Amino acid sequence: MIITIDGPAGAGKSTVARALARRMGFRFLDTGAMYRAVALAARRRSMDWADAAALAELTRWLKIEVGESHVYLDGEDVTCEIRSLEITAVIHHVADNPAIREQLVRLQRGIGETGDFVTEGRDQGTVVFPHAECKFFLTASPQERAARRQKDLARRGEFVPIDEVLSQQNDRDRRDIERKVGGLIAADDAIEFVTDGLSSEQVVDRLELLAREKLVASR
Repeated sequence: MIITIDGPAGAGKSTVARALARRMGFRFLDTGAMYRAVALAARRRSMDWADAAALAELTRWLKIEVGESHVYLDGEDVTCEIRSLEITAVIHHVADNPAIREQLVRLQRGIGETGDFVTEGRDQGTVVFPHAECKFFLTASPQERAARRQKDLARRGEFVPIDEVLSQQNDRDRRDIERKVGGLIAADDAIEFVTDGLSSEQVVDRLELLAREKLVASR
């Protein structure tokens, strides 16, 4: 069974998806980490962000492994490094590249064939796993999402003014929505859930109930 969780940055997808996977006894797949790993690899090589073909060719040769709590790039643990504001600012060069998306979607589908997964991203329910048995679309107000992102950055030692976080978030939302391939949109059969004012545990409680109903119906 595949459970997809899509939504904009800061909606709480990763935290909720990871917790839901534990409760369901599923594995967790963080697809956004894959794009971040590619962006990190390109930045380390000082590649030209405008050279879409070269970025796609680089992706072909990268070994990206996404585990339950760690992300490896060519065998190196880059879990923390890919979450920096620096990588967030350039990830659109990777995410907007159709050839890179094609490669990573193929990788994600291959992983999904190996067991039961809770997978999160922007296009999981629409592009990667359109036939998933259970789909969620999480969202929250821009202010709520920016505040969460600011706290996440602070925990990693990056102290960024809320206005700057909100500005970058708005730019990213616009690019995500306007992306021609894998754009941010709720699947027609997705259950939309607003997380404002709710703890991650409260959100997981509700999603688990709905997911187990779907699980029973599918089996």
